[in-house]
Amino acid sequence: MSFRPAGSRSAVVGYAVALVFALSSSVVLAQQAKAPAAAASAAQPAAAATAEQAAAAPAAVKPGDATAGAAKAAVCGACHGMDGNSSDPQYPKLAGQHESYIAHQLTSFKSGKRQNPIMLGMATPLSEQDMHDIGAYFASKSSLPGVADQALVARGQQLYREGDTSKGVPACMACHSIDGRGNPGAMYPQLTSQHAQYIEATLKAWHDGTTWGDEAHAQIMPGIAKKLDEKDIAAVASYVEGLHAAEGAGASAAK
Repeated sequence: MSFRPAGSRSAVVGYAVALVFALSSSVVLAQQAKAPAAAASAAQPAAAATAEQAAAAPAAVKPGDATAGAAKAAVCGACHGMDGNSSDPQYPKLAGQHESYIAHQLTSFKSGKRQNPIMLGMATPLSEQDMHDIGAYFASKSSLPGVADQALVARGQQLYREGDTSKGVPACMACHSIDGRGNPGAMYPQLTSQHAQYIEATLKAWHDGTTWGDEAHAQIMPGIAKKLDEKDIAAVASYVEGLHAAEGAGASAAK
C-alpha cells in the first residue's frame, strides 16, 4: 500500500490548471491568427469583383473635342466635305451642325434605328466619345450659304415662317428657329443653307413612311411631311437652302 503526500496532490492540480490555461491560450491565439487571414481571403474576391466591375464600366463621355474630332472626321470628308460643306447635294452639309445632333444620328445609324448601309459601316466602329468629337469638329465649321429658287421663295417662306393651318402644317421656324440655326437643347437640327436636293429627298422619304427611329422625337417630321405635297416639299427645301443669317445682323434672309 502506498500513498501520495497532500503536497504532491496540490502540485498535480497546479500543473493541470497551468496546462489547461496554456492550451486555452494557444487556441485563442490560433483563432486570432486565422481571423485576419480569413478576412484577407474574403476581401480578395470582393476586391477582384470591384476591379472587374470598374474595368467593365464604360468610360464617362466628355464634351466633344474638335481637335481630336478633326482626325476622326477625315474619312467623312469624302462625302460631306473636309470642312463639312459637301459638294455633292445628295449628301448633307454638316458644317455648323450641332454636336449633340450629329452624335445622336451616328448612334441611330450604329444601332440600325436609322437605316443607311453606308453610314452603318461608318458608324459601327465609333465609340460614343468618337461621335461627340466628330460632332464637335463639324460644329466648329461654318456652313457656306446657298441660293433659293426665286420662283419658289414665296410658298417656301410661308411654310417656313407661318406654316399652313389649312393643312395642319406648323411653321418650320417654331423648331428650327427663324434663321434655321435649330435648337441643340431640344435636338432640332440646323437647316440653314442645307442642300435643297437633300432636304427634298428626306421630306419625300418621310412623306412615304420612312422614319429615323421609334422614339417620339423621331416621329415629328414624318407626321408633318405626310401633309405636304410635292410642290410644298420643293418650295420649302429651296427656301431652306437660301436661308442664312445676314452678315452683321440677326435677321434671316433667303437669297
